Amino acid sequence: MYKILSSIFLITFLLASCKNNPDIEIVPEVTIQETEAGKIIPLDSTSRAILNDSLAIKFYEANDNKTFWISDYSRDKLLTIFKTVEEEGLVKKDFDLEKMLILEDSIKKLSDSDLITYDYLLTQNLITYLHKVANGSLNPKELYSDWDLKENQIDFSALLLNFLIKDGFEKAITQVQPKHIVYHKLKDALKIIETFPKDTFSPIKIDGKIVLNDTLESLVNIKQRLIYWKDLRPQDSLTPVYDEQTELAIKVFQMRHGLAPDGVIGFGTVNALNYSKEKRKEQIIVNMERWRWYPREFSKEYIILNIPDYTLHTIKKGDTTRTHKIIVGKAARKTPVLQSKISHLVFNPTWTVPPTIQKNDIIPAVAKNRGYLADKRITVYDNNGKVVAAEDWDIKKANSYRYVQSSGSSNALGLVKIMFPNRFLVYLHDTNSRSFFERETRSLSSGCVRVQNPFELSEYILEDNTNWSLEKINELVQKGNTREVPVKKDIYVHFLYWTAWSEKGALQFRDDLYNLDASLYAKLRN
Repeated sequence: MYKILSSIFLITFLLASCKNNPDIEIVPEVTIQETEAGKIIPLDSTSRAILNDSLAIKFYEANDNKTFWISDYSRDKLLTIFKTVEEEGLVKKDFDLEKMLILEDSIKKLSDSDLITYDYLLTQNLITYLHKVANGSLNPKELYSDWDLKENQIDFSALLLNFLIKDGFEKAITQVQPKHIVYHKLKDALKIIETFPKDTFSPIKIDGKIVLNDTLESLVNIKQRLIYWKDLRPQDSLTPVYDEQTELAIKVFQMRHGLAPDGVIGFGTVNALNYSKEKRKEQIIVNMERWRWYPREFSKEYIILNIPDYTLHTIKKGDTTRTHKIIVGKAARKTPVLQSKISHLVFNPTWTVPPTIQKNDIIPAVAKNRGYLADKRITVYDNNGKVVAAEDWDIKKANSYRYVQSSGSSNALGLVKIMFPNRFLVYLHDTNSRSFFERETRSLSSGCVRVQNPFELSEYILEDNTNWSLEKINELVQKGNTREVPVKKDIYVHFLYWTAWSEKGALQFRDDLYNLDASLYAKLRN
């Protein structure tokens, strides 16, 4: 029920005067309503002028230029969102929480002007929340030269106006957050890691490797870490012996960190053990930020690869249909983060050496030994397209030459490459060094991504069992002819980078092979 606190300001005398004097402004009827939840106060042009935010102006215009939060039960829910922004990987200092709580505690004593100020403050902080959660606090284009992501086209006005829908607060909040499952697994990871107590461990140091039945004092510290991370059950006493129970716990720990689960405690395992709870928490937070940069909507069918995990997945209608091991760029020649649509496949490809590899690898090798060109089956062309014989190769002109490796099993690209337009000139391809897929650390390439079992992936992409079955692909490759095959369906590829998530209640971490996590966290907190 509404109670009228103030009513018509016009009086009979003024009305009569207005008839005789057209220059006198007629003051409109102004009413302040009060509901069980609080006041509804009309906003005049003067009070609206202080907003200075087009989104906030649209919000109040959609609400008939009246206050919203101070008379709505969802105000408590909004305040709870601000109190718990850290669950979204944000920091409280970016919000006016203290000021809002002071106003909330004294809301029944506030003047109408202060109530309007409070309503505005809630809306403005909500807008800050929308931008940070939906789009991220930072712009990756300003941070990285080798990231090429299409900026998400987010209708912030629509996201904000969702909050005006009656009983729609929870749904409105859900619409703000990224929808991809990895983001929500990161939110879960943040909750999980907060359940761990503060750790006070000193760094573990080892000389060489530790294997089953070894006895070392450092094993006591290792067991303490495993118990802390819940990979090993608590024990009444800890011995310096590497027993089978501890070995099993180490294997679980290794699997959670993308390490070979061989039970051998080497430098990689110790390095992962030495991460503190706080550093792991920071890692989760920066990955939440990255997922705000990544596409909010993925297509029905796409390929997604996680660079630090050395893994490629094919996704169709939300389900993972294939998984492949991959080899990515080394730290000095990083695989870029990008998104694109696959255009075609090339079987038995030749390889035109890209500028970086030409400068850093090919030219120095040829300068030392002209026979390198024949050994690697590389043909050199000058600016006119004429072949340059090895004996005529001139180091002064070396950078102007074009170097092309012949197709075949010894070709650096292997027997197939999967193409998609991108400014980095990278692609997915086979390799002539397939044994590298058995390595634990696979940052070995010059930027392109090598794929294990590429013919199976090619068959999946082409999806034409009549013309491009695995058997037909093998037949074509064996003939040795170079063949370009267009991809008829829309299938997108996403090269992404994330080093943390959760899986069935267990924390998952990967080595930050390009050392991006710490610097990103510092920028988020500054």
